[in-house]
Amino acid sequence: MNPIRRTVRAALYAAASALLVAASGQAAAVIDNAALSNEADGRDWAAYGRTFSEQRFSPLDQINRSTVSRLKLAWTLDLDDVWNVSTAPVEVDGVIYFAAGYSVVHAVDVRSGKLLWKYDPKVDGKKMRMAWGSRGITYWNGKLYTGVQDGRLFALDAKTGSLVWETLTTTPGDNRYITGAPRVFNGKVIIGHGGADFGHVRGYVTAYDAETGTQAWRFYIVPGNPDDGFENAAMEAAAKTWTGQWWKYGGGGTAWNAMTYDPEFNRVYIGTGNGSPWNAKLRSPEGGDNLYLCSVVALDADTGEYLWHYQTTPGETWDFNSTMDIVLATAEIDGQPRKVLMHAPKNGFFYVIDRQTGKLISAEKLGKVTWAERVDMSTGRPVEIKGSRYEDGEALIWPGSGGMHNWQPMSYSPDTRLAYIPVRELPGYYNDEGRKASTWTMTPGDVLGLKGFFDDVPKNAGSSSLLAWDPVQQKKAWSVETPGATSGGVLSTRGGLVFQGRADGKFQAHDASTGETLWSSDMGVGTQAPPITYEVDGKQYVSVLAGWAGGQMLLGTLSAQHGWVGREHPRRLLTYVLDGEATLPPTAAPSFAKPIDDPAMQLDPAMVAKGRELYSSCVICHGVSAVAGGYAPDLRASPIPLSADAFKAVVQGGGLEARGMPRFEELSDDDLTAIRHYIRERSRYKPSIGEQLGAAWDFIKLLIKMKWKQYFG
Repeated sequence: MNPIRRTVRAALYAAASALLVAASGQAAAVIDNAALSNEADGRDWAAYGRTFSEQRFSPLDQINRSTVSRLKLAWTLDLDDVWNVSTAPVEVDGVIYFAAGYSVVHAVDVRSGKLLWKYDPKVDGKKMRMAWGSRGITYWNGKLYTGVQDGRLFALDAKTGSLVWETLTTTPGDNRYITGAPRVFNGKVIIGHGGADFGHVRGYVTAYDAETGTQAWRFYIVPGNPDDGFENAAMEAAAKTWTGQWWKYGGGGTAWNAMTYDPEFNRVYIGTGNGSPWNAKLRSPEGGDNLYLCSVVALDADTGEYLWHYQTTPGETWDFNSTMDIVLATAEIDGQPRKVLMHAPKNGFFYVIDRQTGKLISAEKLGKVTWAERVDMSTGRPVEIKGSRYEDGEALIWPGSGGMHNWQPMSYSPDTRLAYIPVRELPGYYNDEGRKASTWTMTPGDVLGLKGFFDDVPKNAGSSSLLAWDPVQQKKAWSVETPGATSGGVLSTRGGLVFQGRADGKFQAHDASTGETLWSSDMGVGTQAPPITYEVDGKQYVSVLAGWAGGQMLLGTLSAQHGWVGREHPRRLLTYVLDGEATLPPTAAPSFAKPIDDPAMQLDPAMVAKGRELYSSCVICHGVSAVAGGYAPDLRASPIPLSADAFKAVVQGGGLEARGMPRFEELSDDDLTAIRHYIRERSRYKPSIGEQLGAAWDFIKLLIKMKWKQYFG
């Protein structure tokens, strides 16, 4: 942008803010480009990553290594009418704002913990089937912005909660949905979407005028049908890296999380998603890199024009999204300061990239990675290990589709010069048995182009840790094991601390230099949400949302091992301050499902097999192998499937829609009977000795088989 235009725009924002202050009679925080570029002022936390850099680092140090032992609860607020709080709040002028469940926006007074207002956008019921919820919200010029599962983006007046504008960013009835946090810069708000795992989707990001909601520009991430022409030169170039008729499936490339604005270069970096279908042999049968899947794409912030890209996983075929956060910093590389971005996508590598040119500086494995040997620095491409693309029909690789690092955000401290990353090690099984590009068609039961995996996931199938990583040396500084296979996002501070909420219900502070646990507090329930910190009336506060729900809950016993059940355990906002005097409200102890049965019900093996396939629509909420991970009820222990009439009233008729259970009108009575047979079969299932020892026996056999094949040929 022309420097004179940028100066004029900043002056206009400042003048408008001054008028607002004069009208209200009190000094109000002005959240604009200048505020979001200011790394030194930690009083507010107004955006997803606090500032444009997305470092999730606070310069506040009242709570530090010496004082953190005095950190106590200031207050808690239980949220009984929302189901998912895996979200990042923001705070401005002593008010915390967050979007919980299906983007129900809450405003809470920091001093008292009292709810000031809330706004429910009333999500479309059919979109309730994708139970991810909102992951974030942002603040700009007195307004709050967030997306809705049904594809809407809206702006609210921050003081009153009244709707200012809303717009549909998707097409009615398509597979797209919004879970990620929007970002605002230069008076524009940008949003992407998800949906490539559920059907035909071509990914894009869209920028809107932050004051009116009018569309400013849109950038498609993958090319469409060449016969329709290309939107720009970037799409024409990308099409040369695809083969076959990819557009019939959409192609994927959804940008559902990472979007980082760089004020120094006036550009925005987009982290792009996986292919659709996952199986590259089906969507692009003659190979190709399939741009711009699984990439960091740099766009001009004013026009959306393509500038450069770096692809982390060319021709990806494992759901290796690069939609994980993109962090900006200045790092000393070979004795010289470099403007870099840091990126830890699903594929298990940590990337440092020159953000001016897009040139790769370095890339190394964060942990166990078996799909690629290394990244070739002469080409910037991964050196893949033979067999990892399931060329022989199946493969077991690390990491799996959940990634070594998923959406839970990392943090970077300019003080320690370390990145703090919530990582996990969990393999993935891939099998495209019976699928050929010449005959395969995407159907609701086969969107990914892979054979379904129906077995329970045992609690020791994966592990997680909080990893401190030196981005310049590309090596581990320290790590702390965390319970289960997933934990919350991370916050680091000038007080020398790293905060993280965990799956076991503990909220902890670690020494940022050593990893030593300096403080721990019981939240009463596990979390994946990232904490924030801010200052009100001279006091530093730390807030975190806790509650067990979201996409990580679908992994059966692996998710259920902590004993959190969505309707039995709280969803709450917890706020801490030095010498706080509040106490944690009474919380139910962890509980575990006890399957029930109707001995009179005779199981039909054919109906059980049919029900297993149909149950795939239930997995996100009710867990694999009908083992609920804690969000929705465990159907093996529910009395509703015991009654054909009750089951029909709920599933077809929407009898529990008010409690978050969507209706499935398209299922026939015969389908419902088949699902009931499958649920009863799972409730009667007796674990083998191997499972009683803590692992699914079939899973163990698979591990043995694939390891033997991989390491001994």
